[in-house]
Amino acid sequence: MASTVPPPALGLTGYTAPDEATILAAVTADINTAFGATLNPALSSPQGQLASSLAAIIGDKNNMFLGLTSQVDPAYAQGRMQDAIARIYFLTRIPATPTTVSCVCTGTAGTVIATGAIAKDTLGNLYEAVSGGTISGSGTVTLTFANQITGPVACAAGTLTSIYVAQTGWDTITNAAAGTLGRNVETAQEFELRRSQSVGINSNGGVGTIYAAVAAPESYSDTSYIPSDVLVLENSLGHPAVVRGLTLATNSVYVSVIAPDAATPNMEVAEAIWRTKATGCGTNGATSMTVIDTTYADPKPEYVTRFQHAAGLAIKVAVTVASTSALPSTATSIIKSAVLAALPVRIGADVYAGIFYGPIAVAIPGVSIFSILVGTSAPTDASVAVSPAYYATLAEAGISVFIV
Repeated sequence: MASTVPPPALGLTGYTAPDEATILAAVTADINTAFGATLNPALSSPQGQLASSLAAIIGDKNNMFLGLTSQVDPAYAQGRMQDAIARIYFLTRIPATPTTVSCVCTGTAGTVIATGAIAKDTLGNLYEAVSGGTISGSGTVTLTFANQITGPVACAAGTLTSIYVAQTGWDTITNAAAGTLGRNVETAQEFELRRSQSVGINSNGGVGTIYAAVAAPESYSDTSYIPSDVLVLENSLGHPAVVRGLTLATNSVYVSVIAPDAATPNMEVAEAIWRTKATGCGTNGATSMTVIDTTYADPKPEYVTRFQHAAGLAIKVAVTVASTSALPSTATSIIKSAVLAALPVRIGADVYAGIFYGPIAVAIPGVSIFSILVGTSAPTDASVAVSPAYYATLAEAGISVFIV
């Protein structure tokens, strides 16, 4: 006997499945037919209970099938299916990375600070030495420390100042500059944007081509250096021009990256730019590196390539909320966490106070928000404009919460 349960159907917008009421009616009819068309169809009867269970099972499997088929479209793919589609383009998802900080350690000459040595900042975050080093005759050594957890955890200048596990011969630690923010694992939306832009990687000379090459994890032999964000601008005019507030040289491109270690520029960034920019196209930026064209015999041509390590721009945020019964005793810490998580860590991304309203409202249902202000020196405005040479950073110390 053929079942009367309708299967999913493929239409112009993809597969559609019958609703569970239709499935239940068809399953009930199938059972009734199988038993001589004399059964009581009431859901409270044994056969009704059986029909309900079978209809639920079929509906669940239909939903799984529709979910799977929708993942074939890159615009809707997530998780492992999105990873699989990206592999067709030889792309892999950018993993989560920790905030890294360049620190000066002082102590007795000859003291070895081992890889994994732990320091603590003023907010209680723990950092481990990425690679060890020996304190020199001058009594100092500069080492890079990485946060023990991944994600954009801010570390302001002068805040990584405590040795967590005491060691003979190692006296002090401090960071003269703010740390380079880590990042969360690349989201589905970010990954799809990068995949769609990566299709230009096999071309040459376009802004999209340069972006795709510099942003691709596959461009770096040291996976710890993968930029967490990339911005590419161009001046196609025959004279210097101002582009988004930056003066770019004649017929040139500007590439800015958020990289784990700005103090040690990576040659592979310069190589990716040089490899994909048009012949004769100039470059801009504070970091200058010489790329050697190894396709020639000696003497090999050398090309100076410039790019920019985006610097962190400290943002301050002030949130004023009403003191109501909906406000928990831990409101201040909850609000600070919501604000920190909502900040866009993108090069040149302007910061609008409006982006914080939603996350705070979700974190504290029923909260009454009077105002949210942002700024650099003081939180007094509704927005902050960020230059393409910077990305916004936010430390908990820069967030003020007022309960009135």
